[in-house]
Amino acid sequence: MLFNCKEISKKYTAQEIIDKTIAAAGSDKAANAGFERFLNNKRIYIADSTAMKYSESVNSVHYFALLPYGLNDAAVKKKLLKPVAIKGKEYYKIEISFDKENGGKDFEDIFIYWIDKQNFTIDYLAYKFQVNGGGMRFREATDENIINGIRFVNYNNYKPKEDTVSISNLDLSFMNDKLIKLSEIYLENIKVAFLEE
Repeated sequence: MLFNCKEISKKYTAQEIIDKTIAAAGSDKAANAGFERFLNNKRIYIADSTAMKYSESVNSVHYFALLPYGLNDAAVKKKLLKPVAIKGKEYYKIEISFDKENGGKDFEDIFIYWIDKQNFTIDYLAYKFQVNGGGMRFREATDENIINGIRFVNYNNYKPKEDTVSISNLDLSFMNDKLIKLSEIYLENIKVAFLEE
């Protein structure tokens, strides 16, 4: 994510600044109005079915990049599960689900976070999703970058070898080598700039 900001005489809203940054950089834009792709500051036509998939992908990347922010939203339901140890470290285990009202279109998704008991970082997460046929994923934090006080994390991304495993047992599947590594997720060239008031 790149936000270029400079002192200006006109007062812009946050949305206007984001829109101008996206237009200048050229990229994908997912908003309430839908998905748009820009190249060299010009909108490119994307079929509706493709736009929906891209929009979901952009949303997902944004959500995970900004964890734990958002976990205190009004629609979030939290449940403390039994603590576990993974690779010799102790973790709190928290299940997150969502109210139907205000929970968004993916309110049926379920997430589990493994939070380090010593430093309170999210080192592992799992989610069960319904879109595009549904499925489950387990992510292992591999590297972290602290940029201007914000933690950005790279992940190994896994799925279970068997569809019968419960999301709450994906940590056991991980420890017993019963997951398939799908990808490595890297956040690169991150720049964080703060707006002056």
